[in-house]
Amino acid sequence: MNLPNSITMSRIASVPLLIWALSPVFPWKDIPGAQEITASIIFILASITDGVDGYLARRRGQVTTLGILLDPLADKLLITSGYICLVSYTPSVVKAWIAVLVIGREFLVNGLRSIASTEGFTIEASEIGKLKTVLQIVSVTAAIMNHGWQTWNIYGFIFDWHLVAITAIYWMAIVSIISAVDYFVGFWKKIDTKSEIRRKRRSFVLSRKKKKILPGASGPQRAS
Repeated sequence: MNLPNSITMSRIASVPLLIWALSPVFPWKDIPGAQEITASIIFILASITDGVDGYLARRRGQVTTLGILLDPLADKLLITSGYICLVSYTPSVVKAWIAVLVIGREFLVNGLRSIASTEGFTIEASEIGKLKTVLQIVSVTAAIMNHGWQTWNIYGFIFDWHLVAITAIYWMAIVSIISAVDYFVGFWKKIDTKSEIRRKRRSFVLSRKKKKILPGASGPQRAS
């Protein structure tokens, strides 16, 4: 297994660690801030590997079928497990419908990608999709930190974790819906174009066949 794929596997391995860090069985949860900081570090480090493995794979010429399969799987496992855990960890910030929206959006995009793959084309990630990913990372981290601190007072500067978490969560929800619609529109345009090309090709083949048949269409003649 090459280095980029190993990094992707480490992101998958971080999922149970994140669940453990956000669960009631976390051994140091009675120490103020220990659970929040541990979970945040695990999530942030795992999120960073998302960009690192892709960069290394392209840079080193090590793009593989396994990597193409594992990379989106690792991303979705990390994000969905984070939101599912946060529904019970910080219910005042992450509502159940937020987790359903995130998971439903991923199911939709995966389904469209599968169809696109069987049809022989791909849909590139848009800038909206990239913004959605950034908002997901910020919202999950802020929601985790909000569990232990509503605000931070840093030398007189008040940093409001709750405000950041709520803002990022709802912006993420809005952008997720927009990116899903954008992805569907891009998919529909390509599938519609592909269908139109097939219809034209079929019509062209049929017209050529008719032209070939026409000269001998009269068949054998009967004697008068």
